Amino acid sequence: MSDKVSRRQLAKIAGLSAAAMAGALEAAEAKPAAPPRNGGGFPAGFVWGTATSSYQVEGAVSEDGRGASIWDKFVRIPGKIEDGTTGDRANEHYHRYKEDIALVKELGCRAYRFSVAWPRVFPDGDGKPNPKGLDFYNRLVDELLKNGIEPWLTLYHWDLPQSLEDRFGGWRSTETCKIFGDYAAYVAEHLTDRVKNVFTLNESGRFVYFGYGIGIDAPGLTLPQAEVNQIRHNSALAHGLAVQAVRAHGGRGTRVGPAENIDACAPAIDTPENVRAAEIALREMNAGYLNVIMTGGYTDAFLKYAGPNAPKFTDAELKIISSPVDFLGLNIYAPQNYVVASDQGAGFMPLPIPKSFPHMNSDWLRVGPETIYWVPKLAAKIWKTDAIYISENGASGDDVVRPDGRIYDTDRIMYLRNYLAQLQRATSEGVPVRGYFLWSLMDNFEWVYGLNKRFGLYHVNFDTQVRTPKLSASFYRNVIANNAAGV
Repeated sequence: MSDKVSRRQLAKIAGLSAAAMAGALEAAEAKPAAPPRNGGGFPAGFVWGTATSSYQVEGAVSEDGRGASIWDKFVRIPGKIEDGTTGDRANEHYHRYKEDIALVKELGCRAYRFSVAWPRVFPDGDGKPNPKGLDFYNRLVDELLKNGIEPWLTLYHWDLPQSLEDRFGGWRSTETCKIFGDYAAYVAEHLTDRVKNVFTLNESGRFVYFGYGIGIDAPGLTLPQAEVNQIRHNSALAHGLAVQAVRAHGGRGTRVGPAENIDACAPAIDTPENVRAAEIALREMNAGYLNVIMTGGYTDAFLKYAGPNAPKFTDAELKIISSPVDFLGLNIYAPQNYVVASDQGAGFMPLPIPKSFPHMNSDWLRVGPETIYWVPKLAAKIWKTDAIYISENGASGDDVVRPDGRIYDTDRIMYLRNYLAQLQRATSEGVPVRGYFLWSLMDNFEWVYGLNKRFGLYHVNFDTQVRTPKLSASFYRNVIANNAAGV
């Protein structure tokens, strides 16, 4: 994400704008000192995992029949990537996946979230599948299971086949939505005999607005708001078609749901009035995507705000979009909106975020641990879901390699400790969060930042491809072993 664009701007992506609504690394290799807890931590059976995405780690962009994606083209536009790098090599995960799965196992994770590269399986997006592409994911899944790690698959993490962008305008066309459904069916047919949990699209909120609205992500377009709203609707339709495809073609017991960077709203002060305001804000700020998926309709406030720019849709499309899901994946990093009750507008008022608000080494990544308490709590109430997974949470850090060759990332540990304590607070109150995926397993190609931002538990030297555990790897290993936040 560009420093010029904060996550606060995501309020305009899927819902209403704020203005409109007012408005020592021995420790890293050590085993946990304490035995697992039977009580006082997270619920029994809580899923602990970590995550990556295909374009960010795989590399091998021209190998074994993989087609080009919109990111392969976008990274070659001068000035689009902060450090001028590409995902051509990235982490070489395509060739080093066994080494990387060993890192997941070393952490004690029992789950790993990865994404399938659509153009690796269908080089043109549709047509004849590429058997070598599918074979990679077969090997990956088998290696995970061999190591006692449950695979959690994401169908789309932004690497749209360039052919679909060229032929149909990408997500501007419902033709792409239909082809995505066919792709989802193919993946489900071939992998869900072993993969039992499938995320559909990752962060529609970001890839739509940043890619088609303000042009800082692939494919780099700046379209009028009416078109952006229609593209967002199309992405919701693609989600629904994928859900139906997984249901029809998946193995017995396969579960499916979205993974969305929800526009995170929290009460500025914990009073009944402000909590209710935060509940309204969470629904309305996410009315253009997540709410329509979960309820089957756009809110009156959203349609009124969008006015002539509102998406065009049919009842049949809304029925597809709201195909029942088995779980709700929420990517939660930072608060976008602290709100208070208001007797005007929709009943809430977003407050301005002061410049002095604490953040990690990415300006948008504000440190608001209570966000991961309030958002699942309110989401469960609004959308009546009994299974929420934190599909992403994590932090970038300076990650200086010290003279001893180690990375003492106490800043990331601070972030994780406080967020996980608030998540534990939520589960102790019965909020149905069933698992947590830390972003990320290792440093990788961080989109418009290139290799400049590091989110990993493992440091990657991108020249030698050597992976080195950071101190946070030891912290997370201890959390998992104790099934508790460790406060």
